[in-house]
Amino acid sequence: MLDVCLLGTGGMMPLPKRWLTALMTRLNGSSFLIDCGEGTQVAIREKGWSVHDIDTIAFTHYHGDHISGLPGLLLSMGNADRKKPVTLIGPKGLERVVSALRVIAPELPFPLEFIEVTEPYKQMQVNGYEITAFRVKHNVTCYGYTIQVKRTGKFQLEKAQELGLPRNCWGILQKGEPVEWEGKVYRPQMVLGPARKGIKLTYCTDTRPLPVIVEQAKEADLFICEGMYGEPDKIGKAKENKHMTFYEAAQLAKEANVKELWLTHYSPSLSFPENYKEAVRKIFPKTVVAKDRRTVTLEFDKNE
Repeated sequence: MLDVCLLGTGGMMPLPKRWLTALMTRLNGSSFLIDCGEGTQVAIREKGWSVHDIDTIAFTHYHGDHISGLPGLLLSMGNADRKKPVTLIGPKGLERVVSALRVIAPELPFPLEFIEVTEPYKQMQVNGYEITAFRVKHNVTCYGYTIQVKRTGKFQLEKAQELGLPRNCWGILQKGEPVEWEGKVYRPQMVLGPARKGIKLTYCTDTRPLPVIVEQAKEADLFICEGMYGEPDKIGKAKENKHMTFYEAAQLAKEANVKELWLTHYSPSLSFPENYKEAVRKIFPKTVVAKDRRTVTLEFDKNE
C-alpha cells in the first residue's frame, strides 16, 4: 500500500493555513517527496511524518515556490546523523541549482545523487517505485511525475511443486527475484501468474493542458493536478501564465478516466477555492478541492 499526503496546496507564496504545494508518499519505510518550497518541512512535521525517511526528492521545476525549502530540509536530515544517500531528480541543471542553494548548507553527512532529466519522457526505478517524468508546458522547463507500484502475479503453488522447489525458495520468487537450487536457476515467471494491477498516481503542476498528461494519468488511482484559478473568467490569465483552471484540470481527469482528482496549487488571490466545487464536479464528479495535508492510503485491488 502507498501512503499519500498532499502537504500543501498553495502556489507562488505560502499563506496562513496554506503551505506551498508539495507531495509526500511512503512505501515500505521509504519516503518520496515531490517539490520542496518554503515551509515544506514544517508541513511534514505538522502532518506528523518524518523528514528522516526521505530517500528521493523530485522537482517539477526550479521556481522558488517549488525548491527554495531544500537547503533547510537537507540540514534537518543531516542534523539527525543521516548517512545513507538522498537521490534528487529534476530537469536539466539540477546539480548546478542544488549546488547554488547549498551555499547555506555546505556540509552534509550523507551524499547526494543526481538524476537529471533532459528528455521529454524518462522512466526510473527508485526504492520500489517506478517513476516516470514527463515534460509539460510552463514558462520554464517543467515535468510532471507518475508514480507506480507494480504488483507481481499470484504465486502458483502447483507449479512450484511440479518443479520440486523447496518452501524456502518460494518467498524469494514471490518477491520477483530469481533463485538457484541444486545448480539450476529458477525465475519468477516460472511460478507466478500474470502481473496484477498495481497502484498508480499522477502528479502535475505548473502547466497548460496537454495530451501527454491524459496519457500519463490514464486509469490512475489518484490524479493530483494544479488548478491555479477557480474563477471561469481567469482562463486568459491561465493561458498567459502557463497555468490551468479548475475546469481544465477536471476535463483532463475526465479524459484520463481516473478514479479521483485532487486540485491543488491555488493562486494566492483564490481565497475560497471550495466555492467552485460544484461547478467543477459537473465536469468530473470525483473532484476534490483539496486542503493542506489531505491524506489517503492507496491499496492493491483485493479482488485480484
